[in-house]
Amino acid sequence: MTARIIDGKAFAATLRARVATHAAAFADTAGRPAGLAVVLVGEDAASSVYVRSKGKATREAGMASFEHRLPADVAQDELIALVERLNADPAVDGILVQLPLPKHLDSDAVLLTIDPEKDVDGFHPVNAGRLATGLPGMVPCTPYGCLLLLRDVLGDLSGLDAVVVGRSNIVGKPMAALLTAASCTVTIAHSRTRDLADHVRRADIVVAAVGRANFVRGDWLKPGATVIDVGINRTDGGLVGDVDFAPAVAVAGAITPVPGGVGPMTIACLLRNTLVAAHRREGIAFDDKTL
Repeated sequence: MTARIIDGKAFAATLRARVATHAAAFADTAGRPAGLAVVLVGEDAASSVYVRSKGKATREAGMASFEHRLPADVAQDELIALVERLNADPAVDGILVQLPLPKHLDSDAVLLTIDPEKDVDGFHPVNAGRLATGLPGMVPCTPYGCLLLLRDVLGDLSGLDAVVVGRSNIVGKPMAALLTAASCTVTIAHSRTRDLADHVRRADIVVAAVGRANFVRGDWLKPGATVIDVGINRTDGGLVGDVDFAPAVAVAGAITPVPGGVGPMTIACLLRNTLVAAHRREGIAFDDKTL
């Protein structure tokens, strides 16, 4: 068996095109474009590249991009004051504070300051609670992108066994909530899970989001399983995921590569979330399931 390679880059391009179409319709109706504000603190090279790519993608989708760059030694109060100004700005529908922040800043306090209706990252506890209880809210971009890829490969997910390896608030927990809402039977595994390989071998769906290079081995997988690799780990051999790719390809039914799998979906879903937030803020009817 050789697994189907899930082309996240191609899927993300299609999603971004749909967002652009809906963004143009929104601008015509609202009399303004949807707007995304991104806040970058410091000069971290990887974060700077990511922020530039977000701004470029936002503009290409026909939405307004507002970039705010602050020095690495910015005071907590100054950063929070900026977020509060963005909360009050009617041109801004989504606010994203690029993580990680410098160590002297309290990330939780900053994220709690963001208006939940503008929290396009989906990290605010209000949105986490909405997701857990099945209410409308902002869904974290990476897990939602993973869900879209899974539905594209498998269609209806009802009744499938899923294992999420990793329990972070950013990926693992919301991923489990999304899969539960899709009527999967979900196990969250982590560093203290006993007999982890046995849990993985029972799964029709494996989402690896543990942040350890080549952690999930090919011989852990159930033949034909669909594998979503969220990990991006820099090694001497280049970028690799959390799944040992070459052995996994020989066992899985479908698998995302690294790079080119989940990564492009994150920005595409960020644009999607910004558009959804804009419609909700303006009170314009919109079926977000079209995205």
